[in-house]
Amino acid sequence: MIIKELKILKQHGIQYVPDLKEAVLTPLFRGRPLIKEDPADPEIEKIIKLCPSDAIVTEGGFGIDIGKCVFCKECALSCPDKIDFTNDYKISTNDKNNLIVRKGDTEIKFSETSVRPEIRKLFKNALKLRQVSAGGDNSCEFELNAAGNVNFDMGRYGIEFVASPRHADGIVITGPITENMSEALQICWDATPGPKIIILVGTDAISGGMFAKSPAVNRKFLEKYPVDLYVPGNPAHPLTFINGLLRLLGK
Repeated sequence: MIIKELKILKQHGIQYVPDLKEAVLTPLFRGRPLIKEDPADPEIEKIIKLCPSDAIVTEGGFGIDIGKCVFCKECALSCPDKIDFTNDYKISTNDKNNLIVRKGDTEIKFSETSVRPEIRKLFKNALKLRQVSAGGDNSCEFELNAAGNVNFDMGRYGIEFVASPRHADGIVITGPITENMSEALQICWDATPGPKIIILVGTDAISGGMFAKSPAVNRKFLEKYPVDLYVPGNPAHPLTFINGLLRLLGK
């Protein structure tokens, strides 16, 4: 029996990602946008009409808000000589303003001074999270499940999901927060012992995405509490989530 298992291991090879901080994704992955040149005014008007989630920023110069972007790549297809999407998955940040990508930006910045001291003091070696699907489409939820599987294994850093908010150090929100889930989300947050953190995963959670203007959405919860980490993506990649947490925890 042992020989059989060893043969299977040899055949399959190494399944897990050895280094989650230096892993390289396929060039086909749509990560951080790269603005090589600012589009001309007629091109910007065209891109704005193409964008399904109002992710194009014009105030202060041309930019793409990856907190709203659904990574459809229509803007890049429209202006391939000026806009591209890299395979950079390290796009999490703790400052919503840093989600706007402009010409010359080569990374998504992270504000070290904005990290609450108690986060690194209490949660650096062990962080337990309760995930709340607040009207999500199950795409980000699938990716978060993958973050704990044998391939990514975020548990190696002491980061795990728990079944009850009473056992959690914070909540991870996916989905645009529908009216039907707003009360349940509040109950979950109230049941989580303090100090606690809030993490938004995916475009829908960060901005509402394509559902931002829907009457079925109620995002008042986010007006009451500060967000500690924004994890962009549609859906967010496990490496984006894990690396964002490692940066937040100072690991």
